[in-house]
This record gives sequence, C-alpha cells and structure tokens, in this order.
Amino acid sequence: MAVAHILLVDDEIPFIEAISKRLIKRNLEVSTAFSGLEALKKLDKDSTIEVVILDVKMPEMDGIETLREIKKQYPLVEVIMLTGHATVETGLEGMKLGAFDYLLKPCDMDILLEKVEEAALKKRKHEEKIIEARMKEITSRRP
Repeated sequence: MAVAHILLVDDEIPFIEAISKRLIKRNLEVSTAFSGLEALKKLDKDSTIEVVILDVKMPEMDGIETLREIKKQYPLVEVIMLTGHATVETGLEGMKLGAFDYLLKPCDMDILLEKVEEAALKKRKHEEKIIEARMKEITSRRP
C-alpha cells in the first residue's frame, strides 16, 4: 500500500508531538493541526490528506463539529475519532456523521495504524469507483 497521508488534530501539543513521531517512524506522512478550524484550513490547502485522526474534546470547535464540516466539505476524507473522554453517545454520533472509527486514548499504536490503513484503502477505493464511473460516462457519449 502507498504511504498514507494523515492529518493529526488535537489541542494537546505533547500528544500531537508524541503520536506524530511514532507515525512518522512507521513511514506515514503526517500533518498536524491544533484546532478544528486549523484542520479545515489544512484540508483546504492539501488535497493529498486521506485520513484525519481527530480528537473529540477541543476548545472552540469540538471534534463532532469538525467531523461534520470535514464530511460536508471533503466527503471522501476518512476520519478516525480519538478521545480520552469517551461516551457511547459521542461515539454513536460520530459514527452517524460518517466517522470511519472511534478509538480511546491512549490507543494501541498497532490498532491505530491498522485503522489508518483501512481508512486510506477505503478512500482510495471510493476514488477509483468515481474515476471508473466518469470514464464510463465519457466513453459512452456518442459524437
């Protein structure tokens, strides 16, 4: 599988530094954002981001609001919700809004990597289907 490009979003700087180092060591391309608003700006500037790892509890714009905006503006980008303050309601709401999965902090790095790979693969398959559909549409047109 090609290297996944992920966006790590959390307001806790030490957490982002620790996780991004661990992900980079595992050959992932990592961008970071410290708020929901910053995450949306990064997504706007970088179309290569495939998976967002998103903290639920953040000041100003929380993870659920951020997820809602990501899915509205970038529907193919997959989002893995991450929280240290999990509630079943928040997890269910995130899944209803289109989150790929929901993990608790601190999460096992192998599980996180597995989820990132699955999410990136899902996004790539969606993109392939869209390209195939467009190609069929183009080639089926008669001059």
